[in-house]
Amino acid sequence: MQTLTIISHTEHYKLPDGTIVGLGSTVTEINQLLDLFDNIIHVAMLHDESAPPSSLPYVSDQITFVAIPALGGPKFSDKLSILWKIPSVLKTIRLAISKSDSFQFRAPTGIGVFVIPYLVVFSRKKGWFKYAGNWKQKSAPLAYRFQRWILKNQSRKVTINGIWNDQPKQCLSFENPCLTQEELELGHEVIQQKQFKPGAIDFCFVGRLEDEKGVGLLIDAFMDLPEAEKAKINTIHLVGDGKSMSDYKLKVNNCGLNFRFHGFLSRQDVHKIYQVSHCMILPSANEGFPKVVSEAMNYGCLPIVSDISSISHYIKDEVNGFLIYPITPENLAKKIKIVLNLTDSEYSQMVTSQINERIKFTYSYYNTRIKHEILDV
Repeated sequence: MQTLTIISHTEHYKLPDGTIVGLGSTVTEINQLLDLFDNIIHVAMLHDESAPPSSLPYVSDQITFVAIPALGGPKFSDKLSILWKIPSVLKTIRLAISKSDSFQFRAPTGIGVFVIPYLVVFSRKKGWFKYAGNWKQKSAPLAYRFQRWILKNQSRKVTINGIWNDQPKQCLSFENPCLTQEELELGHEVIQQKQFKPGAIDFCFVGRLEDEKGVGLLIDAFMDLPEAEKAKINTIHLVGDGKSMSDYKLKVNNCGLNFRFHGFLSRQDVHKIYQVSHCMILPSANEGFPKVVSEAMNYGCLPIVSDISSISHYIKDEVNGFLIYPITPENLAKKIKIVLNLTDSEYSQMVTSQINERIKFTYSYYNTRIKHEILDV
């Protein structure tokens, strides 16, 4: 019986009936790890708020959720409060790992500042670290730079986004998994049937509705398009929520474009948005390799994404998507115009370019790599 302990900052919530649910993308990934482990213990943060629709339950009682307090926040007092919780958090982690054969720590996160050193120095269990952020972020917060420095200077394996000439030997380039085999097959069917016609072209954005993710910039780019280009657009779907949503809604009011704010959606409903969209846009300032990019591409969405971190390792400009840099409304608008003026055959050629690469983003492919390259089985 092999047991894995996962330690993360993943948001979890308790439903009125007592069911624990967590961030859908992470929960789905952990559910899939049951193909490798008999039992999984997930030590993560439990929030008091209502669960968003994007949250999911675990699929098996072989996965045990162990709560730690929701730590951190934007205020100095939020960060200071972490100090008082360090002993109890480490005690919880130590107990969970004592019941396990191996561990995975998901970085970067606020608790990584003290959990990573603890694991490196005091834990003798087999384990690895998943660094899901931008491995090459130049202006990263001090806490993230510290975590990256430790991971570069310890011996356990670290999975990172992208392929870098100077990465230490223990740092392995891994794709961020996000697709089941069924979703891969459905995506192939959707692509075969999807048509690209002026006046019926849909765009989508999936993520937090905030300027850091480029939502304000996205809106400006669309609003600055000539009327002839706007007429080619059917709907611009924005999936997600954030403090600025009401401001964004006010900004696009009476702009002549059909912006549709969906709020949080379930994983299944997000995939339905991809299925009707022809292009997904993510002009964010900082990313690792977002799962939403490969999810959207699976259903025939051409990505228009920032040329940062490892994104250009997978997205080739005007081959299977479009890269933006510098990240400005003007540069984004240029890429949108190119998309709007593609022919149906040009669109199909771009969508199917490197289509076989999608398998690298499946959970089965990821699990195989974990088995052979991390666990050495």
